[in-house]
Amino acid sequence: MPPLAGILRRVTLDACLAIVTTSQRKTIYLANPYGFSEQQKTRLLPELIAALESLGLEVWEPFQRNNQIDLSEPGWAHRIALADCRDVRDADAIFAIVNGTPPDEGVMVELGIAIALGKPTFLFRDDFRRVTDSEEYPLNLMLFAGLPEHGWQDYYYTSVAEITAQDKALARWARGEPEAGQQT
Repeated sequence: MPPLAGILRRVTLDACLAIVTTSQRKTIYLANPYGFSEQQKTRLLPELIAALESLGLEVWEPFQRNNQIDLSEPGWAHRIALADCRDVRDADAIFAIVNGTPPDEGVMVELGIAIALGKPTFLFRDDFRRVTDSEEYPLNLMLFAGLPEHGWQDYYYTSVAEITAQDKALARWARGEPEAGQQT
């Protein structure tokens, strides 16, 4: 085989392997309001994305995925909303940032869609303020409809470091353990 043909064959094989490897990775939709603020986008999002990617997940961050939409064109908001809904539907799971009092409305809609679709649901809140009337849950009880009744704490994260904890539900789900990420 001529040297160039061998190189092209190897490049083609490498590209095919990369496609197969990428398509086999689980996808997680990172529902968050951080793309609206330059500070949050540049300081908070990268650390969250890196933690999720370190578990072998392909992270679908909506502000990155929708940056191709021209905000000066009429109808841009509707196109973004539909794209985000499609991504929530097509992702394997959702990781929702539920900081704030109350948490961001868009994140709540995305979380509601994921719960209605039966997607594995993981919540992140490092905001110490309580947003609930319940003594059991730190947030509105409806947000916990996508988590198991018992052991919901394994699906609830309060620090970036905790995201990669191997004994919590997200890492178990990322490894393909069948009970992790299941609604009950």
